[in-house]
Amino acid sequence: MIRILFVCHGNICRSPMAEFIMKKMVMERNAEDRFRIESAATSAEEIGNPVYPPAKRILAAHGIQCEGKRARQIRQEDYGQFDYLIGMDQANLTNMKRFFHGDPDGKLSLMMDYTSRQGNVADPWYTGDFQTTWEDVTEGCRGLLAYLGY
Repeated sequence: MIRILFVCHGNICRSPMAEFIMKKMVMERNAEDRFRIESAATSAEEIGNPVYPPAKRILAAHGIQCEGKRARQIRQEDYGQFDYLIGMDQANLTNMKRFFHGDPDGKLSLMMDYTSRQGNVADPWYTGDFQTTWEDVTEGCRGLLAYLGY
């Protein structure tokens, strides 16, 4: 089983978008039984909150539901329970390295590392541009699946 945890600051926009986009792509490949896909936050600010409405709307516009998803913060045990812990931006990666006391097993990466464009997935909480975030996250998920041989 391939275990993936997508991580952003609050777990209400980018990382849940990645979680549910990736779940849809995996389902389309009839590979659900080979993956565990979740998302979490580096901060505690949004714990328990649902997916942010504009993020939920863009997912729904593409036929993806995220009902029941509630923000949660990363936990120490996540490092051992997931094979890939993927941050949306450099600040997420820095916070994960601090939280997990480094990255001894090389499990941490950035979403855009799986694309031809290095960099960050811009936070639509601040930019208001959920379409660009959708495009970046979708490209990152496609790249990650290709990297994994799917």
